[in-house]
Amino acid sequence: MSYVVRAGDTPRRIAASLGVSYSSLAAANPQWIEGEPLIEGELLQVPVRLPRRYSVLGGDTWESIAVKAGCPAARLREINGSIQGEQLEEGQVIELPAPGSDRIVKAGAEYGSAQLARDIERLKKEYPFLTEAVIGRSVMGKPIHALRLGEGAFRLHANGTVHANEWITALALMRFVEEYARACKWHGSIGGRSAAALYRRCTLWVVPMANPDGADLSQAGLKPDHPFYKDLLRWNKGSRRFDRWKANIRGVDLNDQFPAFWEEERKRRGRGGPGPRDYSGPAPLSEPEAQALAGFARETDFHAALSFHTQGEEIYWNYRGLEPESSERRASRLAAASGYRPVKLEGSDAGFKDWFIAEFRRPGFTAEMGWGRNPLPLRVFPDVYDDTLAILTEAMEFAE
Repeated sequence: MSYVVRAGDTPRRIAASLGVSYSSLAAANPQWIEGEPLIEGELLQVPVRLPRRYSVLGGDTWESIAVKAGCPAARLREINGSIQGEQLEEGQVIELPAPGSDRIVKAGAEYGSAQLARDIERLKKEYPFLTEAVIGRSVMGKPIHALRLGEGAFRLHANGTVHANEWITALALMRFVEEYARACKWHGSIGGRSAAALYRRCTLWVVPMANPDGADLSQAGLKPDHPFYKDLLRWNKGSRRFDRWKANIRGVDLNDQFPAFWEEERKRRGRGGPGPRDYSGPAPLSEPEAQALAGFARETDFHAALSFHTQGEEIYWNYRGLEPESSERRASRLAAASGYRPVKLEGSDAGFKDWFIAEFRRPGFTAEMGWGRNPLPLRVFPDVYDDTLAILTEAMEFAE
């Protein structure tokens, strides 16, 4: 079987859509050189997907096997419909669902704005109590989504993918939204805490992808029909590789865009014009993505805010002495939950966390997720997600 490459495809996205592993797809296509972009219309060979099977052990039940496989027992029975009755015999072979096949938010490929939109629609259908809002639009007109879970008096905000090549934060936040919603639906727990109790105490608003244009550019690269094609090539010094791009589509670093000593940050950065990173823009909040985050924060009046970035395994909690007394203590709690290091940061301005603290005099934090070089590879996603879960569930406890 062959597959015809379409616009926006990457090898990992193709593998995920076909239900095969990335490594098996790469092995079946030795003509493809890793790191080189695929060409629209190119033919790839699709490896045969083998079923996943299990040999029943003594004492096994449908329920105990389902726990091992990480799926509902009803799903296990469904795909083994030919087996009648409750009793399983030792040595009997049954089929198992593919790992993670019951999840909506999948971590097998790069996570762009189109996948985000599809996942949000599926999550809303599965969990009707999940609320969505569009808080603004990007330069290219893509929606900036916000998702709400909870009904408590304590209002907590979390955002991710402010920097384009840090899109793994959007994937982690969306996985958290799904796991939290599932725990609420089935009266379960998340992060060792009762999901229902968190839901009652805290209203959580998540903006998983604040920079959709930049995220798509960093993952899929640049096509000749892009409206900013010539500008982006020039700003990227002629390189067609955009995996290290941090800025929005106009070459503005969104985390240098907020009116918190913006002029000082612009001088410190020393960037005179658009580029992959560190250009503060022509004025504070000149970019629609930064405007959307600031406007949403002002409208919703959050009690605390978290901005998820990569990498470094650190938590920044202060800003020019304007943070409340509780911030350092709360940062220590987040650090203890995640194993990260709380850092009192100096010599940095104009970030979302800086502005939130200065504007509201309330706790604001930047969490630098994972360790390595951006963009972090998908193989570290399980660790990044576990840390995201730990930080968010601890922050939701600030409602106490």
